[in-house]
This record gives sequence, structure tokens and C-alpha cells, in this order.
Amino acid sequence: MVVSADYSPAGFFLLLLLLQVSTWCSAASRFSVKGPAEPIMVLLGADATLPCQLSPEQSAAHMHIRWYRNQLSPAVFVYQNGQEQGGEQMLEYRGRTEFVRDSINKGGVALLIQHVRASDHGQYWCHFMDDQSSQEAIVELHVIGLGSAPHVRMMGPEDGGIRVLCSADGWFPKPRVQWSDMMGVNLQSLSEFQTQDEDGLFCVEASLVVTDSSLGNVTCSIQNPLSGQEKASAIFLPEPFFPRMDPWKAALAGTVPVLMLFLLGISYTGWRKHQAKEREVKKKQRESRERDQMKNEKETALKAKDWKKAWLYPDWRKEKFQPANVTINQEIHQNNCDPESKENFREETQDLSLSDKRGDCNLITLNQEDFTSGRHYWEVDIKDTDEWTLGIYEKLTGKSGLSTKLQKKKFRVLEKKECKFRALICGPQDISLKKDLKIEKYPQKIVIFLDYEDKDISFYDMTHGIHIFSFTQESFTGSLYPYFNIKSMEYSLYEQY
Repeated sequence: MVVSADYSPAGFFLLLLLLQVSTWCSAASRFSVKGPAEPIMVLLGADATLPCQLSPEQSAAHMHIRWYRNQLSPAVFVYQNGQEQGGEQMLEYRGRTEFVRDSINKGGVALLIQHVRASDHGQYWCHFMDDQSSQEAIVELHVIGLGSAPHVRMMGPEDGGIRVLCSADGWFPKPRVQWSDMMGVNLQSLSEFQTQDEDGLFCVEASLVVTDSSLGNVTCSIQNPLSGQEKASAIFLPEPFFPRMDPWKAALAGTVPVLMLFLLGISYTGWRKHQAKEREVKKKQRESRERDQMKNEKETALKAKDWKKAWLYPDWRKEKFQPANVTINQEIHQNNCDPESKENFREETQDLSLSDKRGDCNLITLNQEDFTSGRHYWEVDIKDTDEWTLGIYEKLTGKSGLSTKLQKKKFRVLEKKECKFRALICGPQDISLKKDLKIEKYPQKIVIFLDYEDKDISFYDMTHGIHIFSFTQESFTGSLYPYFNIKSMEYSLYEQY
């Protein structure tokens, strides 16, 4: 095919159209949007963070960013012109969403949904738009609701056997119900009904007719289909309770209730012992299943290098970090509580370097070289401390010839003062609030993870196994040391400087 130069109006219009299409194609390929490969799983009532990232890495501060569900408007969250736009936000998300933009200059944004509900379950679209193009990605949120343990009770004789009813509520999504005997053999349900309450949580009711009087007991298990977690309850079925096929059946119909009560009283003691034994067996079986499930989930997450999922668990994260050699100085702790004893202790201390180390009110001692690289972790027990400051400090040495007291320290710490928790970044006579923390269950033991190369300092509540807060993308220029004090940050800085 030969194309000759054509300067007619039609030819000129065709040339402009081709140039416009080329411009559109070039603009459309400027960036793409990526979400997590696996669904985000979170327990009902907890907080969920949905990440989203531009590729290639670039600033998204000037873009129009929109999180939505089934339609663009109304949306879950809208960010435009550098601030939140509440006019288009869906009513059910108002006051429950935050825009996490710590990495927005590198194209990383996230949506924080607080106090997750059953209605939050499903797909979310992360939509980026600038002057020339727009792209989006899908993020899947799975809400897990573990409801009540099943309540199992006998309903009476039916079809030559005993009808047993199992009921439970508060589960999400729709749970699986399974009956089994003492040997673990599954039994077929007679009927099963599941309904949803006003919060979207499932209530289940299943029945079973047991005709084999030798079974002894049956177990009803309720299982969450997403997490695999389950709760189970068993009931003992005394053999005399089963109806007998004999000529005297009609004559004894009036005496069966009295006989059942009489037999129930006789078998009560044995039934309780049997129930205790069964609970112990079920507990061991459940613990074994949970251990196997955690092991499989851990191996799968680590093989797939799904760190965001794997590092939700502090015991998993410890495998990638080195334990730091630290000690808590109980003698300094006591002297901090008594000013007179503290002054006497300093006067009796002849070693100037030791006095300076103790005088900074830091109760934790690093028995190794300072942190200038690598991954490290250490744990601090704070269960008997009402007011404390915990984290790390960075020593920034000034010009040569300056004294030790003039060396600057930069702190990145968590602080508990009265009933309030805060994340702070502090320098000499200067405290910068990073975030107020909402902590309902007070931690008794905290583990700190320091990743020098990844510029990350994370705090985990070891008592309840949850993540508290992380200082991310921090810039380290000096040596890092652990820090722990039983006073608030303002008082600690006053003593040091």
C-alpha cells in the first residue's frame, strides 16, 4: 500500500486525528495502579488498611484520588486539591475513614476503615486521575466475624430417635455447620436455617435426628469459611432416652417424661464427667487444628513473600530479626522513683561515664554495639508502670570539640500519660506529635522492631498480639539506641537538656 502526501482538507483532518490518537495512547500509558494480590482479611470490629500504589513510582499529591465501591459517586473517600472532599462521601463511611498518605510523594496511598462492619465486606476500587489520564485497581476486603459458640440441646423423641437442635449467632460471612459423632464421623443434618440480623451477621439453626443409641454423644461445629476458625459444642445422649419399639409403648407414653427426669438425675454425675473429658478432647483437637492452620498459613505467606500479611504476627516477624542484647536497670528504676535516693546515688557514683549514662533517665541498657544497620528487636515489660515513654533515640554528634551534653538526640517513641497514648518525634526542647493512638486494651508487654535499612520502627502489643504503631520512611543519619523511661516525654527532655 502506497500513501502519498495529501494536503487536501480531508487529508489534513485525518493527520490531526492520528496525532490526537497518538497523544491519547501516550497519556494513557503514563502510569498504572496496583493493589494487593491477595484479599485483606480483618476481624469484625477491627481497623482495616487498604493499600494502593502507582507504577512507575511518582508523586500523586496533585492527583484526584477516589475510593469507591459499586459506583464512582457517592464514594467511600475522595481526595482532591490536597484535601479530603466530604461532599460525595457515602453516609455509612463518614467518621470511619482516614486517608493514609505518608508515601503519597512516591505514589503510595491507603484507605483506613475503622471499626469494620459486615457491610464493609467486598471489593473496593482505588481510582487515580490527573489532567490527561486515569487508572484504577481493585482491592478485596474480607471481613471475618467469629460468633457465639453453638448451643446444643435435646428437643424430644422423633422418628424413632432423638431430635437435637444446634443454634448460634453473630457469624460472618455465612458459616458452615457440621454434625459429627465421637469418632469424628460426619452426620447429615435434618434441617438448617440461616438468617441475617440488622447488622448483617448470620444466625444459624440446625437440627439432627439421632436414631443410633450407641453413639453416646454428638458434636455441632460452626466454621468460618474464610479463616477456617470454628467453635464446637457436644451433648451427651443417654441410651434410655431413646424410644423403644415394644407393645407397651402406648401405655408408657404418659410415664416417659417422668422416666426421663428420673434417668437424667441418675446419669447427671456420669454425664458431667463425660462432658469434662469431651471438652478436653475437643480442646486438644481444636488447638492441634489451629496450630496446623497457623503453620500452613505462615509457610504459604513466607513462600509467597507476602510480608504485609506475614508481619501482622510479631512471632513470625521475629524470625527475620536479630534479638538485641538489652537489660532493664532495676536500680535506676528505683532511683527514678525517689529524687533523694537518686541524688545520693549520683554522689556515690565515681565513674563519670557511668554517671552520665544513668543520669539520662534511660532505664534500658544496650549491651552491644549501637544500631547502624540490620534488623533488631527487643521486649519491654510495662505491666506495673502507669506512665512511660518507650522507643529509640538517635545520637547526632555535633562539631568536634563539643561536650557530650551538647550532642543532640532525636527520639521516636510511644508515650502513655494518664489514660492517653501518643506517638512522638522529639528533639532538644521540642516535641512533635505524630499521632494520637486509640488503645482500648492496655498492653502489658511491648516488642519493638527496628529495620535500619527499611527505615521502619514498629511497636507490637505482645499481650494481645496486635500492631500498635509504626514510624515508617524515617531518615536515620546516626547511631540508634533503645530508650525506656517511666516519665512522660516533656519531663524526660527537661531532665536531659
